[in-house]
Parts: sequence; C-alpha cells; structure tokens
Amino acid sequence: MISAAHRIRSGDDFKRVFKAGVRVRSDHLMAHSLPEADDSHAVRVGFIVSKAVGNAVRRNRVKRRLRELMRVRLDDLDPGSLFVVRALPNAAEADFGELETEVAMLIDKALKKQRSRGR
Repeated sequence: MISAAHRIRSGDDFKRVFKAGVRVRSDHLMAHSLPEADDSHAVRVGFIVSKAVGNAVRRNRVKRRLRELMRVRLDDLDPGSLFVVRALPNAAEADFGELETEVAMLIDKALKKQRSRGR
C-alpha cells in the first residue's frame, strides 16, 4: 500500500499536473508527470481509473495493480515530483506483467521528456 505521504489527494494537484506537466502514453496507460521546484516533500502519485475501464470489480483490480507497481517504483522518480497514472479503457485486459512493463516505460519516457524540456 502506498502511504498517505506518497498519494495525491487534492484536485488542485491533479489539475496542476495535467496543465503544466508532461504527458506520455502506452497501450494501456497514460501518465502525467510534473517535477516540483520544492523537492522537500516526497514523490506523490495519483491514479485515475474511469468507468470506461469496466465495472467496479475490474476498476478496483486495475487500481490495486497500479498502486503496487508504483509503490515499488517510487524511488525511480525525482524527489518532490507529482505523477498521475490514468488507466485507458483497455487496461482491464492487460495482465500484471504488461502493466509492469508499461509503468517502467512511462516513468522513463516522462523523465526523458522532462529533461529535454529543461525542467
């Protein structure tokens, strides 16, 4: 489980990541990442799994998988950054291994894109 210190809870934080952050995409997931100038707080992660993914059982399964995948990868992100993972409608069909590969790829792509922007 991801601790409360590592979770994005504020709608304002979600909006800020969407507006000012970089966006990267894979087959089943989309991620938005925003490095913060103030790196005094921990990396924070948020998840969006809409009803388009499926019924409550399928959405919760996807959320549990994504939370676990991000929990072990928190150290891969820069201190103080905000990272939002959005499940696309076909995410429920992906197995754990596919999601694991895509999360790692999204983190790498987001970091490269941020650095190329000079942030």
